[in-house]
Amino acid sequence: MANILVIDDEKSIRNTLKEVLEYENHTIELSSDGEEGLELFKKNQYDVVLLDIKMPGMDGIEVLETIMAETPDIPVIMISGHGNIDTAVEAIKKGAYDFIEKPLDLNRLLITIRNALDKSHLITETRALKRKVSKTNEMVGESPAMKRVKEMIDRVAATDARVLITGKNGTGKELVARWLHEKSNRASQPFIEVNCAAIPSELIESELFGHEKGAFTSAHKERKGKFEQANKGTIFLDEIGDMSLSAQAKVLRVLQENRLSPVGSDKDIKVDVRVIAATNKNMKEEIGANRFREDLYHRISVILINVPTLNERLEDIPLLADHFNEHICSEYGMPKKIITEEAIKEFQKISWTGNIREFRNVLERLIILCDKEITGKDVLAYSQPISK
Repeated sequence: MANILVIDDEKSIRNTLKEVLEYENHTIELSSDGEEGLELFKKNQYDVVLLDIKMPGMDGIEVLETIMAETPDIPVIMISGHGNIDTAVEAIKKGAYDFIEKPLDLNRLLITIRNALDKSHLITETRALKRKVSKTNEMVGESPAMKRVKEMIDRVAATDARVLITGKNGTGKELVARWLHEKSNRASQPFIEVNCAAIPSELIESELFGHEKGAFTSAHKERKGKFEQANKGTIFLDEIGDMSLSAQAKVLRVLQENRLSPVGSDKDIKVDVRVIAATNKNMKEEIGANRFREDLYHRISVILINVPTLNERLEDIPLLADHFNEHICSEYGMPKKIITEEAIKEFQKISWTGNIREFRNVLERLIILCDKEITGKDVLAYSQPISK
């Protein structure tokens, strides 16, 4: 079942817990003081820690702080005969899973341990899922152009610098934005994406900044905007070049003052948001045509990252083909296809106007239509590139 560490200076409590928990098929290790308990904790892996608060020498709160600093996800259940509400609140604030007073209610303790283990398993599964998602969203490519992008992400991610990502449609600008967030100090906070081109201009301000009830005809209730939802995290303004001038003015104010006002409200809401933007447009041309504010451009483009087209990184096609082949076949529950060298060479001859997005779609089509092997002839027959 579970490996449990019991740290308590009372021998009778230790022995009772050992007897009860071993009967439940758990593996138990005992410690009579905080220093010894920490030594055991550092040497071994535990699923749950039962920790007394009042002990000679290092007390339970000090032990808890050390454990949380090293392994913040492990459930620590505090136990004490001297408990009061202030002690319980302090322990929970410092990361304890729960607090149980002596004399121990063993039924409640067993339920608490069971719940703590369930939470631990959920955290483990969530991490595995995140790793799977991260692998799916992996930045594939070892070409010089992609190495420059990866190096830039590594340099910039840990800062709060605003980033403008440029590049053609389908090159993977959103993926760059996600990796900037995942490698940042804000990774545990929200990543909120807004496609500025997909939202009607009359609704973009409400979408970004929220609105009060009755602010306009269809505003039947108060709503938080994307900036407020992204507080402490990252907001990704995709296709920012399509944003209306009035919305641009409000975004500029947020960047200058870290405050926003919902539509129909005179109240200010303070926000702490990192802004990453992306566009497929030539922003200098947009500024020259008075479609984009120059002052906003300078605010959002502290760091510029240009994502290369697929035609500029053809040497990455073998890696991309293998990556998408594995994931597409996995999605369909079929064995991975063999992609011949001739097929790779034919892929590299194509002018990919839709970039990575087009390449993935073409490969998915070939995986569906071909048998065990994808050949050069298959690529010629099914790719059907759109000529310029």
